[in-house]
Amino acid sequence: MPRPPVIGIPTPQVRARWGPWDDEALVLPAGYVRAVHAAGGISLALAPGQPAGAAELLDLVDGLLLVGGTDVDPDAYDAAPHPETDAPDRDRDGFEFDLARAALARDLPLLAVCRGMQVLNVACGGTLVQHLPEQVGHEDHRRTRGSFADADHDVRLAPGSLAARVAGEETHAIKSQHHQAIDTVGDGLVVTGWAVGDDLPEAVERPANRFTLGVQWHPEEDPDSPVIAALVAAARDSRGA
Repeated sequence: MPRPPVIGIPTPQVRARWGPWDDEALVLPAGYVRAVHAAGGISLALAPGQPAGAAELLDLVDGLLLVGGTDVDPDAYDAAPHPETDAPDRDRDGFEFDLARAALARDLPLLAVCRGMQVLNVACGGTLVQHLPEQVGHEDHRRTRGSFADADHDVRLAPGSLAARVAGEETHAIKSQHHQAIDTVGDGLVVTGWAVGDDLPEAVERPANRFTLGVQWHPEEDPDSPVIAALVAAARDSRGA
């Protein structure tokens, strides 16, 4: 019986507290892992600071999942930091840029979620809006920081796009939690999803690859979302091919 597809998940290293401990730890929201497992995949945490390079790490996996988190360093797209932009985590950024570019080069199935979509865009030469409320005039994309309780809105997906095929519909209900977004689109990427109401880019894909999808929302927070399962299926098909 063939083994399940392995999904690599770059996992940030942050200061954390648990029990009596206060130390550096690898911290990954469990929702991503649960979604991979529910779809029949194996999750493999990829920690920064590896002696192996991106290419060697990707030899171990069948798909790559870039997850949410803190803001991408604006220096990576030649911008000065906005006062609302998080302090940079350059080790994480560099590690994920390398993985994203290597995955694109070998046509490895890649799903990029929230910050991950922004990493993908910057890795392809794009830029970001650093604080959305100043541009769109509202805070609907992150109503309550750190909470998905009131994070729902709809996105419109381009007919026939990978995003629409994955979601199974052209208007899709999502859970949003971000204050940054794509500004200039990276080379080779196309926008195929937009927020209903302000047309903010909510999905990008790379037509030259079999499965490269970025979503600005959080499918791991929705047990009915088919998005992460689609990555696992693409990884299974890619390995079989």
